[in-house]
Amino acid sequence: MISPDTRPAVATMFRLQFEPAQGNWVLLYPEGMVKLNTPAAEILRRCDGQRTVDEIVAELEAAFAQTALQADVCAFLGQARARGWLQ
Repeated sequence: MISPDTRPAVATMFRLQFEPAQGNWVLLYPEGMVKLNTPAAEILRRCDGQRTVDEIVAELEAAFAQTALQADVCAFLGQARARGWLQ
């Protein structure tokens, strides 16, 4: 479970960048690339080690005029951490 005060950051072996050839945000790593869907990219772009999970959720809710995103964001962050994308 991801704690609301956790400050997630993209793991050092990954680089998050917009890839014009793909028309998408991607996570690059030594063995390849992960093409991200829009929600995943929006969450990971905010995982800078400075923002807490609560701050990321609040920012996403404001940016997309949505509410109750906490559970979805935490579920994604848990999956990202399990895949080694976050430290």
